[in-house]
Amino acid sequence: MKTHTANYFDTFIEVADDTKAEAGTPPPVKEKKTVAAMQYELLRKNPYRYTSDDILFQVYADRNEVDKGDYTEVRKVFFSKGQSCFRASPLTKNYGFGIHSDSNGKIALYGMETKEYQKFMADSNVKKVKAMRSQTK
Repeated sequence: MKTHTANYFDTFIEVADDTKAEAGTPPPVKEKKTVAAMQYELLRKNPYRYTSDDILFQVYADRNEVDKGDYTEVRKVFFSKGQSCFRASPLTKNYGFGIHSDSNGKIALYGMETKEYQKFMADSNVKKVKAMRSQTK
């Protein structure tokens, strides 16, 4: 079974060109947590602890009530198909956050208004990719 990945290394995902956000804004809290809220919570509490794949799978597992004992097998099946990366995340498209991946593929969240965000944007050693636009041109 082929394994796909959504991980990046030494890369900064910039906010989408068409974002309406002016700063990194936490997703609204709703009765049933949204994908954006779940991603935000995991990243906010654990900078550089998880890869993109780890976060994407954890959100999937939580939303689908996957038993922890089944994680290994379910994760294999989950990544046997391509998954959208964080360029398509509501955090980078709508909520004003950039995502930095370090050399180990571990990720952290940075609001577009922060010094750190600007530092990544100015660093020529860090590859930059834009988040996907919400609207097509």
